[in-house]
Amino acid sequence: VISLSDIFISPLEDIYFVTELLGTDLHRLLTSRPLEKQFIQYFLYQIMRGLKYVHSAGVVHRDLKPSNILVNENCDLKICDFGLARIQDPQMTGYVSTRYYRAPEIMLTWQKYDVEVDIWSAGCIFAEML
Repeated sequence: VISLSDIFISPLEDIYFVTELLGTDLHRLLTSRPLEKQFIQYFLYQIMRGLKYVHSAGVVHRDLKPSNILVNENCDLKICDFGLARIQDPQMTGYVSTRYYRAPEIMLTWQKYDVEVDIWSAGCIFAEML
């Protein structure tokens, strides 16, 4: 999960988040070249470990996709863009996540879903990496 260094508000009341700088995102990496198996395994491990951390805090990301996973020069991944994230709640909103990474329960049961939607998205990312 990406580190937050600072938050500040501009005179025009815009909010800025200062985070660590990473070189690229997983989407750009996937579109530039095929990944070797050891990288796929390492990346999937990091994604699942990051989700375990997020979910242990009671948060559902709800928009996990390759462009929301940043990559540095050491191939370390960081989950970012928590704009659609919510604290786990029995009643969640139905219109979330990018279409291609959206779990079936979001579409079928609409407001009754949990952290499993992020696991589904991770599975979609895994398939895309293959």
